[in-house]
Amino acid sequence: MTSDLLELAVVIPTFNEKANVPTLVARLDQALRGVNWEAIFVDDDSPDGTAAQAREIARSDPRIRVIQRIGRRGLSSACIEGMCATAAPVVAVIDGDLQHDETLLPAMLDRLRGDDLDVAVGSRFVSGGGTGDWDRDRVAKSALATRLSRRVLKVDLSDPMSGFFAIRTQVVRDLTPHLSGIGFKILLDLLTASPRPLRFVELPYTFRTRTEGESKLDHVVALEYLIALYDRMFGRVVPVRFAMFSAIGVLGVGVHMGVLTALYLGLGASFLVGELGATLAALTVNFFLNNALTYRDRRLKGWRQLLDGWVSFAVICAVGAVANVGVAAFLHEVRDGAWAVSALIGVLVGAVWNYALSSKFTWGRY
Repeated sequence: MTSDLLELAVVIPTFNEKANVPTLVARLDQALRGVNWEAIFVDDDSPDGTAAQAREIARSDPRIRVIQRIGRRGLSSACIEGMCATAAPVVAVIDGDLQHDETLLPAMLDRLRGDDLDVAVGSRFVSGGGTGDWDRDRVAKSALATRLSRRVLKVDLSDPMSGFFAIRTQVVRDLTPHLSGIGFKILLDLLTASPRPLRFVELPYTFRTRTEGESKLDHVVALEYLIALYDRMFGRVVPVRFAMFSAIGVLGVGVHMGVLTALYLGLGASFLVGELGATLAALTVNFFLNNALTYRDRRLKGWRQLLDGWVSFAVICAVGAVANVGVAAFLHEVRDGAWAVSALIGVLVGAVWNYALSSKFTWGRY
């Protein structure tokens, strides 16, 4: 007999999963018979109409809820919003691509009904679990990512990369202020944010093959995973966004020198023309890389936003260059010849200026 009290919330982060929504709801209905549950679709404004599809089902099924996010992206942050939007004492996270085994949800809930566990994790790497039809390359990449994640974990978890788990909602609420929300691995974020090792159990399941839609795995996802690991290991010393901004700035120096060499030495242009071309090239490369990576969660889209963003970024960097030179020259004069230290401090001042103002005026306006 179903309890009158809400027992379980299932959070489903989605992007372009319209075709899978009705099937997943039907499968949850079948798997969770006897449980008072709700499903929260957290959709990153999918152009295929995923949110509209979920709302259509919600009109006749009050267990279905929809959060449509406008102007922000990211699986981890979507999970956080969904998990904090329920009154259920237990919340589960499951992908919208039907590759996770929803029949495991009742067992997860049962294990968390007692007082001795915080998290129940669906694991592909314990006895009875499996990765389905993964090829050797994907298995190897997953094994490497698992080894890397264990460097920052406080528990001996076999599948820290799992995106399928259930957790006590109060634990999530307590940890939310300390979560980074970066990347695609919210479980890793939760485990590493906790001041104490979370008590967990791993339950085996076999990863299914996607039948509808396209996989979200790409090189940017892999990069975001590495960024999340960096944030947990070093983020308190140097914030991850500033570290990325600075790394792209160093790459921009390489672009500048490469273009200058090509124009000045290769094509015979004047040094002034070479410098102007190299500066514009480096600035443009830095802008687009920062837009795609550093500010991926609020990246600019469309020619109007990109043009406005490029202009504001150029103005900010121009002022930053003046600040760089001015501070370096002043310190060089005051320190009487300590040119290297003066130059480095000037670079740091310019970098902080560029980062602070571009965060606010280039990528913080939309």
